[in-house]
Amino acid sequence: MLRLRQLVPLLLLLLAASCILAAASLDYYKVLGIAKNANERDIKSAYRRKSKQFHPDKNPGNSEAAEKFVQVAEAYEVLSDSEKRGIYDRFGHDGLKQHQQGGQGGGGFHNPFDMFSQFFGGHQHQQARRGPNMLMEMEVDLKDVYTGTTYQIDVERNQICTKCDGSGARSKNDIVDCQVCGGRGIRIVKHMLAPGMYQQMQMQCDHCGGNGRTIKHTCPICHGARTVKATSTISVDIDRGLHEGAELIYEGEADESPDWETGDLVVRVRTRKDPAGFTRRKEHLYWKQSISVTEALLGFETTIPSLDGHPIKLSSSSGSTIQPGQVQVLHGEGLPRYHSSDFGELFIEYNVVLPSSLNKSTRQKLAEAFGVQVKHEEL
Repeated sequence: MLRLRQLVPLLLLLLAASCILAAASLDYYKVLGIAKNANERDIKSAYRRKSKQFHPDKNPGNSEAAEKFVQVAEAYEVLSDSEKRGIYDRFGHDGLKQHQQGGQGGGGFHNPFDMFSQFFGGHQHQQARRGPNMLMEMEVDLKDVYTGTTYQIDVERNQICTKCDGSGARSKNDIVDCQVCGGRGIRIVKHMLAPGMYQQMQMQCDHCGGNGRTIKHTCPICHGARTVKATSTISVDIDRGLHEGAELIYEGEADESPDWETGDLVVRVRTRKDPAGFTRRKEHLYWKQSISVTEALLGFETTIPSLDGHPIKLSSSSGSTIQPGQVQVLHGEGLPRYHSSDFGELFIEYNVVLPSSLNKSTRQKLAEAFGVQVKHEEL
């Protein structure tokens, strides 16, 4: 009886076959999220990121992710092949289909698992050295957390030099065997322990850094650094009710290097101080409302604008008073709950503003209203 893991490739092949009917509607450039003038490095980078994102091992039981995994493999297989890409650009899916039926295309698309394995070198990518993640802090308006929006941010990072493809050399002929270690990456060193006694040690060649190769003439763009500073634009989706301090992960968007698998960009989102006066605690909002003594004693009715602009009515009923520091709770007027249709609460804290002074007439009327005996000289 086949194990579940053995069935997964078979199920994906069946899914790939079912996708053929819908293939004509696929835009391979959109599938990989690249422009139509994308170069080979852009295509590889997009496939690396997308295939890992939708791999079935990372999305168990998710049929939508499995379908996207197949589509990403199809898109990469076509766009990474200059001949297939040219046919696709000129004649679309019909041209590709005729190309494959003519025997030149290998009889259709390959197993997406085989392609993934070949691209990452079997399972070796799991043991490959991984580069550090990059952390970026960004502030957003509280109203954007209320309504949801998308920010376009520029990220400066190291990218592998496209001129030398990360070798650091002007050309392939400029990469030669190290003259110190003879291309072995190691060299033998002798230390004298005593007259006539020597200890022989093997150590990494410090001239080539253990690579066994040196560069005669460096790349004119990166000057031998193998990477260059570049700016990429990332779309950051701020979902409604996004948690304070939430960390959004963008795989493979950290600093690149030929020596490691690119780490992730981590965008930590915080809300900046709201100019209108709202503050947040999780999904709840807080507001301080100042009222006069008259309003506190006799009642009032007013409105404040919410974060999306709709008016929020504040009032006190006739016959009731508002105490200084009293808190009123308005249900459903807080922030949207993350990935939910519900809303948090809005807490209104009242601040009763006392007049700085009272004239004699007002003092006398207050004394009479509250039944307080006040001496004439105190009025």
